[in-house]
Amino acid sequence: MTTVRTFIVEDNPTIRKSLVGTLREVARVDPVGEAESEEEGSRWLSDNLSQWDLAIVDLFLKDGTGFRVLEACRHRDPSQKMVVLSNYATPDMRRKCVHLGADAVFDKATEIDDLIDYCLRHRQAQFSSPAAH
Repeated sequence: MTTVRTFIVEDNPTIRKSLVGTLREVARVDPVGEAESEEEGSRWLSDNLSQWDLAIVDLFLKDGTGFRVLEACRHRDPSQKMVVLSNYATPDMRRKCVHLGADAVFDKATEIDDLIDYCLRHRQAQFSSPAAH
């Protein structure tokens, strides 16, 4: 496998579709699923721990919040990364997300390139580690 299996929790279908296309093409991630609610995202990520490497989570969802999705995955494998992509990436929100287990937080409006770089670095680290061979 040479891609990062990525699950996206985002309630806006337009953003979700754009994100999937951009990440697949530019960051070479493999979208393995998506959810638009807290319950759906938390359940899939928790029930399929061996099926994903990276989760990208929005904070404010149609039903629920990304905070609870982060909490639901606190006991994941250390190699599995969770990042937040939100319009509300204030310093306080960033601290709260990290406290709840996020590995990184990105602003939707200004940090998409940073998210892509993060995905590329995660991919490189994943496939250059001894466990990947």
